[in-house]
Amino acid sequence: MSRAGKYPVKLIDGVVASLDGDKLVIKGPKGELTVPMNTKHSGLVDVKVEAGQVIVTPKDAEDKASRAMWGTMTRNIRNAVEGVTKGFSKAMYMKGVGYKASVSGKKFTLVVGFSHDVVMEIPDGITVTMGETPTEFTISGNDKCAVGLFADKIHKIRKMDPYKAKGIFYKGEKVRHKEGKKK
Repeated sequence: MSRAGKYPVKLIDGVVASLDGDKLVIKGPKGELTVPMNTKHSGLVDVKVEAGQVIVTPKDAEDKASRAMWGTMTRNIRNAVEGVTKGFSKAMYMKGVGYKASVSGKKFTLVVGFSHDVVMEIPDGITVTMGETPTEFTISGNDKCAVGLFADKIHKIRKMDPYKAKGIFYKGEKVRHKEGKKK
């Protein structure tokens, strides 16, 4: 039995959810998100909006895939409700000689030791704010998946070097520093 799915998703004040055909539309103070219901596996669950909460139930309680999608769909809806109320953010920083980042309009520029600057287009619904230094920045938005994907794309540009401990990191990420060669 799904531990995540058995509890209904409570709609906080100011959040409205409605079923619109094959998608669940959630509106709140920070915008609007849709949770698709027409994917291959989402047909295994039933979604109902009633009395200020969203209830997800499996169509077949004995089917393993149906029980798995029960918890997944509940978490997706819960993340959408949290996204339109609080939003999500990922704090990141860079370590290395000459490393810096800058934001101008919808362009995010990284100088991370390549022969060229890495210029990335900031997706819609995502904002990048610079921190106190040019090596710190925060990625934020109301869609948890989009924020995580953009942060991961940036993280992969310059992976952490375990010997020199330089690269692009998430705040709070454990950095394992290895010892170099000994003479």
